[in-house]
Amino acid sequence: MNEKVTGEVEMATAAESKAADREKIVILDAQFHNPGDLSWDHFGELGELRIVESVRQVEVPKLIKDATVVLTTVTRFTRKIFEGAKNLKYLGALTIGYDLIDLEAAKEFGVTVTNVPGFCSATVGQHAVALLLEICNHVGYYGAEVREGRWVKSRPKCYTDFPILELDGLTMGVVGLGRIGLAVARAAVGLGMRVLADQDHPNPRSDRLAEYVPLPQVMSSSDVLVLACPLTPSTERMINRESIAGMKDGVIIINVARGKLIDEEALSEALYYKKVRAAGLDVVSVEPLTAHNPLGKARNVFMTPHLAGTSLAARKRLMASGWENLFQFLKGNPVNVVGG
Repeated sequence: MNEKVTGEVEMATAAESKAADREKIVILDAQFHNPGDLSWDHFGELGELRIVESVRQVEVPKLIKDATVVLTTVTRFTRKIFEGAKNLKYLGALTIGYDLIDLEAAKEFGVTVTNVPGFCSATVGQHAVALLLEICNHVGYYGAEVREGRWVKSRPKCYTDFPILELDGLTMGVVGLGRIGLAVARAAVGLGMRVLADQDHPNPRSDRLAEYVPLPQVMSSSDVLVLACPLTPSTERMINRESIAGMKDGVIIINVARGKLIDEEALSEALYYKKVRAAGLDVVSVEPLTAHNPLGKARNVFMTPHLAGTSLAARKRLMASGWENLFQFLKGNPVNVVGG
């Protein structure tokens, strides 16, 4: 073999080796936080990039078979999936919550898991208040009625199918006074409300926005109860027949956290019997909403399709933080690690 050919072979071998050393990055559920108005290109700077817009759970093992890095939002990562992902070393949850990931299995198989805390706090807090104000003022309903010409025909010149509920002077209980809970609490105080929060989880940044009392008192004393806490074994179905029975008659429940915080049968019954005045929900236990979910046809449920955290500003922060998490991991300095 002459010198020129030998050099070409060596260069090709080096290029192949370099390519083999590059991270194989797979982004699952890509359209969830990026419907096309943002770019994933900067993730390609960190390795060989594959983007999967929408994923069926059964497809996951095949999609990540050779991946060293996976970024995900709404895909469940079970022990079985970790067992099959032999090359996986990093799983980045592009969310605040990580309850869809088996952290024990991840640790057993040597996979570092990170999340993105706080990227959508302001947006989700705003959405919680939007749900509450829709319940109290029925702006969407009345707006549709006006557009359909009812106001023009009405006699007298003002009509009220639903009474407007004034929030000034009422009490809001916030379960989970983290970043999102604080955003809700600030808005509530601005509306003239008293805010209660669980004394077992104080937030040093609350700046006297809330009064800290035992959780049962938060639930029993609130006119409006906002769920902004993580889903854990201790919080799963915390809203159930027993806890609802101890609440004020006519309480309003807002959930912008996780659907499984609520026993949906119990809430549906409480809405039917008017123990609960109304519920504002951005999340349910199984998403998308199924035909079997009793809240789908329950009275006075104001529901949105898990979009509270999807403002453009929030999604830009998410993309930047998700990239930084991966970059720091590849440098050997992982941040925002969960499940240790």
